[in-house]
Amino acid sequence: MSTDVEWLSIPEFASRISVRDARVRDLLRDRALIAVRRGENSALMLPADFIVPGDHAPHVLATLKGTLTVLFDAGFDDDAAMEWLFTFAEELGATPMAALREGQRAPVRRLAQALL
Repeated sequence: MSTDVEWLSIPEFASRISVRDARVRDLLRDRALIAVRRGENSALMLPADFIVPGDHAPHVLATLKGTLTVLFDAGFDDDAAMEWLFTFAEELGATPMAALREGQRAPVRRLAQALL
């Protein structure tokens, strides 16, 4: 996994997208977001890269949920999905997360579907 990931706690993530912590927890429960345990307290953390600028306010990258669904269908758990999203993929010339942020939804999903 890339070491350049900025990790945010649930309250930090919620603050960045101007929602309550409970909303982020709902998104985690609904599998629209994933978090992994990190740090000395083993707290749930989310990558800042899941957040993109918007016209009115920053928000969660829209193409993330569908990509996560494909990964879950392939049998990935949250830790494995996070690892996959932030590991360089030669086919994409970037990490899948970087490719998603650049609008390359289809190539990322094709790569994920090849895991099925």
